[in-house]
This record gives sequence, C-alpha cells and structure tokens, in this order.
Amino acid sequence: MHMETQRLILRQWKPEDYSAYATLNADPQVMRYFPATLSNTESDQQADRIENLIAERGWVFWAVELKSTGKFIGFVGLHSQDESSGIPDAPFIEIGWRLAADYWGVGYAPEAAKKALQFAFEVLNIPSVFAFTALQNIPSQQVMIKLGMKNTQQDFNHPKLEQGHRLERHCLYQITQQQWLAVADNID
Repeated sequence: MHMETQRLILRQWKPEDYSAYATLNADPQVMRYFPATLSNTESDQQADRIENLIAERGWVFWAVELKSTGKFIGFVGLHSQDESSGIPDAPFIEIGWRLAADYWGVGYAPEAAKKALQFAFEVLNIPSVFAFTALQNIPSQQVMIKLGMKNTQQDFNHPKLEQGHRLERHCLYQITQQQWLAVADNID
C-alpha cells in the first residue's frame, strides 16, 4: 500500500524508519499526552506490530514520509477498536497520528489524515470513523475538527489508564461517510 498527498507519502514501514520512530517515541514533547515515553525496544516492538498488520491487511498506521526529502516523520492511519476495548461506540475504526515535533504546525497531520479518511470511506467503505484523545490534547482535537469530525459528547475514562491518572479523561470524535463527502474538498 502506497498513497500520496501533495507533500507526503503514506507507505509500509521500512527498517530504516525504526530509529527515527524510536527518537520520536522517546521525545517527552511528542509523548506528553501518552502515559509514558517508549524505550527503543518498546518502540521497535510497536513498529513491528504495525508493519505486520499492514502486511496482513493493507492498512493500520502507515509510515509518513516527506516527498521532498524522503524523511520518515511519523505515522498516520487507521486502527480497529473491538467491542471489548471499553471505549464508547466500539467496535469501530479509529484514525490516529503521531508526528515528530519538528513537523508540527505545518498541516502534515490533517493532510495525511485526509488521505487516510479517503481510504476508510472510499476503499474500506465503512460508515464512520472515530478518534479519541486525552481532554488536554487540544492540538489533536484541532486536527479532528479540521477534518470535519464532531465531538460525540461522550467523554470517558480511558480503560487502560488507572483511576486518577492525569490523562484518564478522553473525548471521542466521529465523522460519518456522508459528513466526509460534504467536507473532504475543503480540508487543507
């Protein structure tokens, strides 16, 4: 699987992506809305799982590469949450992203996410896509809004975080296939 946007390539992971991904996952700024940074081993294991899922089904969190430099900058893509996830409205397909901090603020996350949503709605033909994040993660919520996603007003305690954790409360956003068709051309 290989998809392109104006400035980005979404593709299968390569062995040379792993060290850049480990650097990204070790960055406290990038990981501030996650429970912890990841060690090199944890990062490599996560990348292995992602790479294997793409090989198996053609999609999950694709590696994002800058067309201009060929540099790996993070991931954007889709993931399935099953009914036992403890997240409202599951089972569903979620969209997510994680980019190196040097590449924030220039529209790469919404640009790549728009391509992932197009894949979800036009190739997988699913009726809706969800996204969730910690309530404090305003930057991610801004990307969700830019994509035309709507807050479902179903804030929840993330089931994998202990009670009282600073990131426990999450919000849940959604976009339907019909909403996507109405806004897709207006997403920059």
